[in-house]
Amino acid sequence: MQVLKFGGTSVGSPERMHHVANLIQNGQRNIVVLSAVSGTTNKLVAIAAAFQDGDLQLAQERLYHLGSEYADFTKSLVAPAYQSAADDIVKDCLGTIQRLLDQAFEPAFEKVILAQGELISTQLFQLYLESQGLTSILLSALDFMRINDAHEPDAAYIREKLGLILEQNADTPLFITQGYICRNLSGGIDNLQRGGSDYTATLIGAAIEAEEIQIWTDIDGIHNNDPRVVQHTSPVRQVSYREAAELAYFGAKILHPTCVIPAESQNVPIRLKNTFAPNAPGTIISQAGSGQSLTAIAAKNGITALKIRSDRMLNAYGFLRRVFEVFEQYQTPIDMITTSEVSVSLTIDNATQLPAILTALREFGEVSVDQDQSIICIVGDALNEQLGYTKKIFAALSDIPIRMVSYGGSNNNISVLVPSTFKEQALLHLHEHLFQAAPHVNSFS
Repeated sequence: MQVLKFGGTSVGSPERMHHVANLIQNGQRNIVVLSAVSGTTNKLVAIAAAFQDGDLQLAQERLYHLGSEYADFTKSLVAPAYQSAADDIVKDCLGTIQRLLDQAFEPAFEKVILAQGELISTQLFQLYLESQGLTSILLSALDFMRINDAHEPDAAYIREKLGLILEQNADTPLFITQGYICRNLSGGIDNLQRGGSDYTATLIGAAIEAEEIQIWTDIDGIHNNDPRVVQHTSPVRQVSYREAAELAYFGAKILHPTCVIPAESQNVPIRLKNTFAPNAPGTIISQAGSGQSLTAIAAKNGITALKIRSDRMLNAYGFLRRVFEVFEQYQTPIDMITTSEVSVSLTIDNATQLPAILTALREFGEVSVDQDQSIICIVGDALNEQLGYTKKIFAALSDIPIRMVSYGGSNNNISVLVPSTFKEQALLHLHEHLFQAAPHVNSFS
């Protein structure tokens, strides 16, 4: 059995939904995971924001416009005989939002509003399959996808509930379900956060020990650099779970960073495919590494660097623990960290709690802040065992100010922190020095 996930751009128009319907007819028994139609989640976020701000008129206007867009969408999606059913799907989901707008705002309402995007896309897609005479069952992710009180997926619950559903429908060749949405321990509607449809797919794939998880997007797999910045990038045909996780976390947009973990735990391969070029080989992610000394480069923006300097660090123990406790208290993850005898530098990608963090850290010593930074991540297969590449990396960055370097924390990654104004220049120079100057390094097969 396979799991096939299609993102918002892949189902972003009626024509693309028709195309996806053809792709999933591949002779396999499949679970198909769909995101919301491209742009819908952003519109739902805007509705929820207006509602929360107390601007009901704006929320109503945005809801009306969304309904108008779907009225046009359904006309092109299904034949006239199914038009009424399609309109009812949209009216039901948007009606859920309308009923919330008639009440006083509660924080839990936002999650319900955001869930309607996936509920609409999956129901409309399943209706289209029905109109084409294709047998499928619509599974509600709310019946088997659950997170615990730490907002982490409850893998045992997912495996049990999903296994029972599939057992009861053993003869069904095709299942359609929602990405992103789930329930929490209280039974309320929740989600796996933005990009969570990838996570849904790999959680399902791990739960059923799928033959393969396919994630269909609008690009031919992972590229060895950012194609929006660098010309003549090359797709990487094979990477390890660890290489993929590093690239995803540090900026490769094609994959949600967390989604690699469930697949790796059950050794289920992930294949990244291009919806618009389905015959392209894409990228396979598995236990096997890329075999490339240097695999790819990725960049992550919006980074804040903090430096804490204190003479109390000298020959002391427990200092770093107390620093880390500050970030734990304010639920802010750390990306990079470097230390010296009397100072520690680290980076965060979420500055929401920065004022409170700075107040707490200043109790330890002098604190400085550099915002608008970017992490440049150079990933390879067993990169720590290779010789000569650090020289090439620093030669490429010789005219770029480097704020931090992280090397040795991972066998697959060297990361450098640079001001964001130098990010594109860094990507271009690294590509020239690491790939174009040594084409044998990038001999993808």
